[in-house]
Amino acid sequence: MSIFGGLRSGVSGLFVQSQSMAMISDNIANVNTVGYKVNRPRFSTLVTTQASETLFASGGVQSKVGREIDAQGLLAASTASTDLAISGKGFFAVTDQVTLNSTTGRYEPTGDIFYTRAGEFRADKDGNLINSGGFFLMGFGRNATDTGFDVTNVLSAMNGVNVASQSASPVASSEVTLAANLQASTATADTFDTSIQIFDRQGAQRTLTLTFTKSGAQADTWNVTGTLSNGNFIDLDTNNDGTAGDVDVGTGSDTAGDDQLGTDETNNFVNGGDYSGNADTAIGGTSVSFGSVQFNPNGTLAAVFNGPDGVNDNTGFALTGGNTMQVMVDYDGNDQTSGDAVAIDINLGTINGSDGISQFEGTSVINDIQQNGKQFGSLSSVSVNENGVVTALFDNGEQRQLFQVPLVTFNNPNGLDPRTGNVFAQTDKSGQAVVKVANTGGAGQIASSSLEASTVDLADEFTKLIVTQRAFAANTRIITTADEMLDELIRAKR
Repeated sequence: MSIFGGLRSGVSGLFVQSQSMAMISDNIANVNTVGYKVNRPRFSTLVTTQASETLFASGGVQSKVGREIDAQGLLAASTASTDLAISGKGFFAVTDQVTLNSTTGRYEPTGDIFYTRAGEFRADKDGNLINSGGFFLMGFGRNATDTGFDVTNVLSAMNGVNVASQSASPVASSEVTLAANLQASTATADTFDTSIQIFDRQGAQRTLTLTFTKSGAQADTWNVTGTLSNGNFIDLDTNNDGTAGDVDVGTGSDTAGDDQLGTDETNNFVNGGDYSGNADTAIGGTSVSFGSVQFNPNGTLAAVFNGPDGVNDNTGFALTGGNTMQVMVDYDGNDQTSGDAVAIDINLGTINGSDGISQFEGTSVINDIQQNGKQFGSLSSVSVNENGVVTALFDNGEQRQLFQVPLVTFNNPNGLDPRTGNVFAQTDKSGQAVVKVANTGGAGQIASSSLEASTVDLADEFTKLIVTQRAFAANTRIITTADEMLDELIRAKR
């Protein structure tokens, strides 16, 4: 009967409007949920097959949940460097459980794998990045050679992104590049000093002072001496015969007559050997002659010598490359201590150039000093770039890449199954998960110190709330009207 059909249509209308009300309520409740995607009711007709063209059989309405998971939310700035947002396509891969692998020292995913755009990550007690829903961020770890990342398409082969227990080992100074001007009109025997901060193997600061003294024996020539705080220089040619390697320190033989650190000395000193008992490797003192530098008439660097007054007499220290003084430093001054001696190359600039030491008519001044070496460093902060590379920043100035956060894309992201915690699970409708490096292959970029806001528009939701309320009320009128018609029909029998 058509009256009963109309009654059932009204009931179906009440049901779908109730569903719509529930979705709108959920949207409004999650207006401030990071990375939340709105749900929309999708209405469609229910049609009953008609027995005759002159008769109408009412069906009603049905609804389905339409999820706008692929909608881009606005990006809002954050003060935390581990807050991550995605601009474009893709999801973060997360897991609900990680376990430490004692062999590799990495946290491996041992729970279910999900996908999310909620990037409000913070380090937990173990240093793993975890979001507000309790899910651990996953990424590619560094490879064995520390030259890149172990990129993989297998989600379970990734690691939990961990930023704890990171420190930077000290690095001994081995190179110094000096750029300075020595005043051309300086009187004979006048000096100019420059102090250079260097680091020993333990990361302790030492001071290497270079003293340039105007020579009276040769024009445009300056003698160079070095002074070291808390340590000694090692003279590899104490008898000044021009042979630095005539007494082996390690095994094999060294090239005689080059007055440089040979293979044996380098391997022995740098790798932890000592030089006790060798006549040509005795302690040279805390203040010694390095040699001399000579300038062209136009003020550019002409030559570097391993003896004073512009002469190569091997009384100074080693020369490498024609413009570099190489000195060996023993920081504790004890030839019985292994592993604390370090070779330092002092680069004085290009021969016939003015990029290093120069002699122009101007005040003697240091233009630039660059040296390597670092103190021990503790983790100070973490940064993430647009390609997802997680970099640890240490208080000694060192940087180290730790992980790379990938993005996962789907052919139909709206087919993902939502789960508690603002995460999604893969389904047949979504298609297979495809792992990509951020900013490649159609995947979006990762924005550090940013969060993706909810896609809920309150004005739109309140408008839909009014429309839903009115639609619900209209459907109740269908039921009350059908009830009145049935009541009239019953009274007709009386």
